[in-house]
Amino acid sequence: MSNLETTYLGLELKNPLVAASSGLTSSVEKIKELEKSGIGAVVLKSIFEEQIQGEVSSMLKKEIQNSGYPEAEDYIKSYLRDNSITKHIELIKEVKKEVSIPVIASVNCVSGEEWISFAREFEEAGADAIELNIFYIPTDKHEKSGVVEQLYIDVLKKVKSMVSIPVSVKFGLYHSNILGMVEKLKANGAGGVVMFNRFYEPDINLETLELTSSEVFSSPNDIRRSLRWVGLVSSTITKIDIAASTGVHDAGGVLKQLLAGAQVTQLCSTLYVNGTKTIPEILQGISDFMKKWNFKRLDDFRGRLSYKNIPDPMLYERSQFMKYFSNRD
Repeated sequence: MSNLETTYLGLELKNPLVAASSGLTSSVEKIKELEKSGIGAVVLKSIFEEQIQGEVSSMLKKEIQNSGYPEAEDYIKSYLRDNSITKHIELIKEVKKEVSIPVIASVNCVSGEEWISFAREFEEAGADAIELNIFYIPTDKHEKSGVVEQLYIDVLKKVKSMVSIPVSVKFGLYHSNILGMVEKLKANGAGGVVMFNRFYEPDINLETLELTSSEVFSSPNDIRRSLRWVGLVSSTITKIDIAASTGVHDAGGVLKQLLAGAQVTQLCSTLYVNGTKTIPEILQGISDFMKKWNFKRLDDFRGRLSYKNIPDPMLYERSQFMKYFSNRD
């Protein structure tokens, strides 16, 4: 029988499927259903700094008579923040009582300032690890790329100084040197990286001339956004776990990421689209693949097709469309 057990951030998982931070991991009931369906671990729904800031602005607009008083804004901000943190801490405690799978707390940071201080409270509530979901879009044309990357490092260092549990960093594809970025994260204490964050992407409605949100869910084709970098990072940087995210919709997607060198894969869109029934289907697909190739454990094939383990590593480096077609008749 195939052994699907693995580790991630030093935690023991019964399989490499991790439910990504989303509305599907926002309550005890939903998480119990995920565990019942076979998920290996969960990342709790993030606390969003910008969401709380938005709620502050919304409440102030409703209470227009208070908007002229700075103390009112400070009070409302403090109330909403504390209320959100308290609810999140209660969720961690309740989930840890009800499930046996690892529970990872997620913090979505914009500024990298006040919010990192709550990591210690999440640890005390029982979280097995922390996932830092750092989101920053530079809008100043004079801001240097090194300053942007340093923000990620600074947040990580501050959190690591506050907690003893493992910390991973979820970041986006848009960095000038992803290998260098992961190396710096590792050097500053990250136990893992999640590649990649799927940010809100804008679109334009031509009928209403309004800015709207683009398609929220990923598609299986989006796996190409991370597969290359999983193969490169896993071969180049040792002793850091990779959680592959975006475009992982079925057993094939999971297997590709494992073959490229991922330690685990995070599922989100497929859970929304197909429901929790997709979890046992994916697990069965992995087992069938391992039986076909006579693999007993995940480590028997993990990284088998990573950058360093294939005959032509240039396949991972090839970036131009015409490089492929120039060799075809």
